[in-house]
Amino acid sequence: MKISGNTILLSGGGTGIGRRLAQRWHDAGNTVIVTGRTLASLEETIAGRPNLHARVLDVTDPAAIIACAAGITAEFPALNILVNNAGIMRFEDLTAPRDMGDVEATIATNLTAPIRLTDALITHLKAQDHAAVVMVSSGLAFVPMAVTPTYNATKAAIHSYSQSLRHQLAGQVEVIELAPPAVQTDLTPGQSTRANYLPLETFIDQTMALFEQQPTPAEILVPNVLFLRNAEAEGRYAAAFAVLNRDFGHN
Repeated sequence: MKISGNTILLSGGGTGIGRRLAQRWHDAGNTVIVTGRTLASLEETIAGRPNLHARVLDVTDPAAIIACAAGITAEFPALNILVNNAGIMRFEDLTAPRDMGDVEATIATNLTAPIRLTDALITHLKAQDHAAVVMVSSGLAFVPMAVTPTYNATKAAIHSYSQSLRHQLAGQVEVIELAPPAVQTDLTPGQSTRANYLPLETFIDQTMALFEQQPTPAEILVPNVLFLRNAEAEGRYAAAFAVLNRDFGHN
């Protein structure tokens, strides 16, 4: 993936990892379009950056995805990179019957939406030079945190889907998986100040350095995520699961 001279569409660009990736890619010499549900937060992302643009999009709305893809490719015909970053994370108690709203919203946002958005843009991307799709998964795709079961499952699915997408698009569109570790963002309440989580700016610095490597790694893995990513291959899955879940009573 080229580090500059791209036109990038990034979903979930109003906060956290998405906001800082969009800003850093903009500052590296790219035109970036960020989407999200809340215009006010998107405007904070783009403030003072002339080649950073905002578009409101609810990624759980199939018709809105199709309309957004058509509008953006018409307005930005050089679009060559899609970053599927939008996601939500909900805590769930599986020990009793419950409202399925959180489950359905998590699947719609984290799994169905990136599949739909990629599908809506794939014909356009295949016609571009240096085209790429970046799929944001998670370290929890590899070792689950038991209190966020549907989130983990969607990210494991994204990991698997990315492998299939990469194989089918080989030689046409580069497919890169970005798997963050626990990062200090507002993804869940209190997460932005959790002492044992990786500071956001450190994560972004490490991530950008990996994107700058040539060739770009198929998986963008900062050091903190390797404990989870390599747990099964290194024969320590059970120990990693126990460490990850020891504070939540799910050992």
